[in-house]
Amino acid sequence: MKTITLVFGAVYGMVSVILGAFGAHALKKILAVERLESFETGVRYQMYAAFFLLIIGYILKFETSAEKWTSILMIAGTILFSVSIYFLSMQDYLGMNLKFLGPITPLGGLMMILSWAMLIFYFAKNRI
Repeated sequence: MKTITLVFGAVYGMVSVILGAFGAHALKKILAVERLESFETGVRYQMYAAFFLLIIGYILKFETSAEKWTSILMIAGTILFSVSIYFLSMQDYLGMNLKFLGPITPLGGLMMILSWAMLIFYFAKNRI
């Protein structure tokens, strides 16, 4: 689980830099300002998740299910949160109605919040 966490952290970081540049250059010309701002929110939170995963990948030993779930919730939550925002931001340009993705975004956000909460409890319990 340690390796998976570190790999996802590195991939999320790389992809967020790529998508950030894509948004700043290519999407700036084709998306409305509010859609571009939403896209940038997805990128920003994906980068936060990248840092989170890299840090816990080095701190946690992944010996307990709680430690594993801290990583799993962040990995899955980021996919649901950021990817749904990317598609919702692009729906006008793609000519598709993707409003059904709307409820997925807060579900991903909730998973990310739970992951942070689990890390807080880990620190409190282990007094690091």
